Amino acid sequence: MAEKDDEKTIAEDLVVTKYKMAGEIVNRVLKQILDKCISGNSVSEICEFGDKLLLDETNKVFKKEKDMKKGIAFPTCLSVNNCICHFSPTASEIDLVLKEGDVVKVDLGAHLDGFIAVVAHTLVVTIHDDQQITGRKADVILAAYYASQAALRLLKPSVETYTITDAVGKVSDSFKCKPIEGMLSHQLEQFKIDGEKTIIQNPTDAQKKEHEKFILEMYEVYAMDVLISSGEGIGKEQDTRATIFKKTEETYQLKLKASRMFYSEVSHKYGLMPFNLRTFEDEKKAKMAVVECVNHRLIEPFQVLYEKPTEYVAQFKFTVLLMPNGAHKITGLPFNYDIYASEYSIKDPELKILLNSSANPKSAKKKKRKAEKNSSEDILTNSSGK
Repeated sequence: MAEKDDEKTIAEDLVVTKYKMAGEIVNRVLKQILDKCISGNSVSEICEFGDKLLLDETNKVFKKEKDMKKGIAFPTCLSVNNCICHFSPTASEIDLVLKEGDVVKVDLGAHLDGFIAVVAHTLVVTIHDDQQITGRKADVILAAYYASQAALRLLKPSVETYTITDAVGKVSDSFKCKPIEGMLSHQLEQFKIDGEKTIIQNPTDAQKKEHEKFILEMYEVYAMDVLISSGEGIGKEQDTRATIFKKTEETYQLKLKASRMFYSEVSHKYGLMPFNLRTFEDEKKAKMAVVECVNHRLIEPFQVLYEKPTEYVAQFKFTVLLMPNGAHKITGLPFNYDIYASEYSIKDPELKILLNSSANPKSAKKKKRKAEKNSSEDILTNSSGK
């Protein structure tokens, strides 16, 4: 693993290439998963399908680099309706079958040589591709999408992280929605999905006091993760057990032999990358071993969180490289505005100006407004009047 002193950054062309290749893999896999999000399909099977694809795709590249670590940076999750995040059931957990009208958040990531690309996208399970989505489902999905786009336009050197926090909150308010309290977007570093700098959304008063403000800098990479609720925005654990975990940098001498073997396998196979318990040959043993590891903070769980049962949660996450010529968004798929109709829209003049500015580094200095309007990232014009 890279030491802090010789940490590789996107100031190097090869590092940029690895990030972009990981981004392309993630986008390809996401597209295939979204195609499987149809009524009657099993969430567990789609998650397994996604993870297998991530491994297959990452194994196809850098074949000559035998020692290069690569693979899943975040296991595939499908969190439905009021489930906020991290739902990826193992074979022994209760599965979920998708049905028409479900709001599905797909979340996943891959890495090449420890350079991580993550993505999340929200869709509604429908019979027809052009089926109109209205009501609170439309409100929350538009809120999450526009909030993520506002964040994208603010992700640049010398911007303070709370500027992004505030913009995400204001966009959510426009649609009478709330960001999920205390959720963090992380800086990405080689082999580290939760780097030092973070962007918080909807912090409590206590979190505002504790959570540090950061200034974004050139050559940093961020996983911008926007999670918006149609309700109060407060996530709670329920009966669903965590299936995704990651190793910490704590140390402790484990007592049980089974726990030591499990921890050794985690260290060897995954390092500090998140993993799903379903990848272990004996899932029952793994479940028992992980308990001692979690109790002594050697491994931490990604808890499955829920909003109130009547609410919906939407998520958009993308990976951004802060380059000299602008922010390069390397993950994320096009968003189809035409199918969403909300009674709300963004009225705030500053937010409108921000969202109507180009997010494409190359076109930012270029000429005509018309060309920008046609760009896929120039978005607000598409929502006017809805």
